[in-house]
Amino acid sequence: MGFTEIFVATHDAALKRAGVLDAGGTPSGPALRIPEISDFEIEQLGDLAGAAVHAGGEGYELAMVDVSSDSLLGVPPAMVRALADLLSYETEGEGNVLEDVAEQWAAQDDMPFGVTEARDYVRQLAGLASGIGDAERSGLYVWSS
Repeated sequence: MGFTEIFVATHDAALKRAGVLDAGGTPSGPALRIPEISDFEIEQLGDLAGAAVHAGGEGYELAMVDVSSDSLLGVPPAMVRALADLLSYETEGEGNVLEDVAEQWAAQDDMPFGVTEARDYVRQLAGLASGIGDAERSGLYVWSS
């Protein structure tokens, strides 16, 4: 299995980045690259994040962005908000929502990494999601090999 890359871009920039990735290149710019997972594991994380921040269970399926690339998917706004909320969501008691979500994600079947790496990935992904404003034309994209 290859890797999955998650990044913030405009639609056009996302298509260009996907073209470079599809050709086996390494595009410049900030991105989170996670080895040995697919878009399915990102959707699992979205479901866990949505449940953790009580955002409901719908709207977490990644969607095809353009017919020119089957490897590029867009993250729906509900999932972006749920991921961003992991950084600031407050719970009653001692728990840390982001860490709880990371632990649950790492425990999913066939996950190729443990809790420590999952925490790092979830924190980075939440940071990417939190940088997207509602009025911006940028979105969160997932490219999977």
